[in-house]
Amino acid sequence: MLSADGKSSVSEAQVKLLLAIDQHGSITAAAKEVGISYKTAWDRIDAMNNLSSDALVVRSAGGSRGGGTRLTDAGNALVSGFQALQAEHSEFVARLGSKVKGVDDVASFLRSTRLQTSARNQYQGKVSKITRGGVNSEVEVTLGPSVKLIAVVTNDSRQHMGLKKGSTVVALIKSSWVLLSLDNDVVTSARNQLHGTIAKINKGEVNSEVILDLGDGKTLCAIITNTSVRQMKLKKGLSACALFKASSVILMRH
Repeated sequence: MLSADGKSSVSEAQVKLLLAIDQHGSITAAAKEVGISYKTAWDRIDAMNNLSSDALVVRSAGGSRGGGTRLTDAGNALVSGFQALQAEHSEFVARLGSKVKGVDDVASFLRSTRLQTSARNQYQGKVSKITRGGVNSEVEVTLGPSVKLIAVVTNDSRQHMGLKKGSTVVALIKSSWVLLSLDNDVVTSARNQLHGTIAKINKGEVNSEVILDLGDGKTLCAIITNTSVRQMKLKKGLSACALFKASSVILMRH
C-alpha cells in the first residue's frame, strides 16, 4: 500500500514480486529481479496464497514455455487493483469504485498482509459456524472450498471481537504447534486434522521446515526435528496429515 511519506511497504514489495512472476513465468528469475532469495520468494508466495480467498500464484506444467509459475485470475486482479489504487491514491474511494471489481477484497487482502507476527502460518478466512458453550465457543473458519480450521475462543473474546457467521478473520498457527503424521486415518484428540502433500522440506542445522500443500492454493508449515524427518522418511510428494489443537489457533480481526 502507499504510505504517507511515499516509502515502499511490504505490500508493495509483494506486488512487485507478482509482477516479476507474471513477466518471467519463473520464480528464480522473479526472485533475482526483485533482489530476494528463491526461498524468500516462495515464502512470500505461500503467505500471499494463504491470506487470499483464492490462490494468487500456481505452478503450471507444460505449455509453450514448458511449465513454470503463473498468476491466477485472482493474482492478476490483485495486481490490477493495486496499480489502480496507486494511480488514484488519495481519491480512490470516490473514483475507483466503477473501475476495479472487488475493491473491498483488494483492500482487505492488503490490510491482512501488513500484520506483524511471528506465526509462520497466517490465513484469511470467513467464520462459517460458531458453536457456543458455557465458557468457550468453537469457531469454524473456512479458508477455501475444502480447507477449514477450528479455533476455540472464550465467549468474552467472541463478543469483544464481534464474531459471527460471515465475519472475516485472520487465523494464526505457530509452525512449532503443528504435528505431522503419515497415517491419514490417525485417531487423535487434535480438533484440526488437515490432509495434504509434502511440497517442500527446508532443512536447517537441527530442525526442518516441512511445507504441506493443502489444496485450494493453501499451504501449512510445520517445524520438526531433522531426526524426525529421517525416522519418518519424509520426502516431497508424500501424503501427510497435519495435527494441531483448536486452542493453538489464534484469531484476529481488523
